[in-house]
Amino acid sequence: MTKSGKPAETLEVRALPRDGTKGILRLGPITVPCALGRSGIVMRKKEGDGGTPMGSFDLLHVYYRPDRGRPPQTNLQLEPLTPKSGWCDDPEHRLYNRPVTLPFPASHEKMWRDDRLYDIVVVLNCNMFPAVRGKGSAIFFHIARETYTPTEGCVAVSPEHMRLLLAKAGAHVRMVITA
Repeated sequence: MTKSGKPAETLEVRALPRDGTKGILRLGPITVPCALGRSGIVMRKKEGDGGTPMGSFDLLHVYYRPDRGRPPQTNLQLEPLTPKSGWCDDPEHRLYNRPVTLPFPASHEKMWRDDRLYDIVVVLNCNMFPAVRGKGSAIFFHIARETYTPTEGCVAVSPEHMRLLLAKAGAHVRMVITA
């Protein structure tokens, strides 16, 4: 249930039995393929392990590249990325697992990427409140590579499926990742 008393919608993620780096994602009657972390689904997430964390995570908000198409239709908060958009992945920094403005002195991920992976990227409430050092950062729901090769721990789908899922999901949606 959400704070308003309404049930949260669920994006269900499961790994494929023969390849733990690929899976299926389901929202009600919609089922689409997805890419998972290079280490598959893990119970105890650690920074840099390449695992997609098992658990239940609220979808917090959506970033998008305004120069690469229209904003996705969604009930979630939208924010355009800029070339200065970054995400801190340094467990020793006070802004660990938080958005930052580039240039940034500590280890970070560039959100404005040359590839299309972050053309639409949804922040998952994974190790956010509070961010525990070393328990994983930048766990997102984003665009997959065309061949659905593994991610560094995120869940990724095609651009078309991302737009479809965001348009169908309500304002209170949660991703549940199970083995």
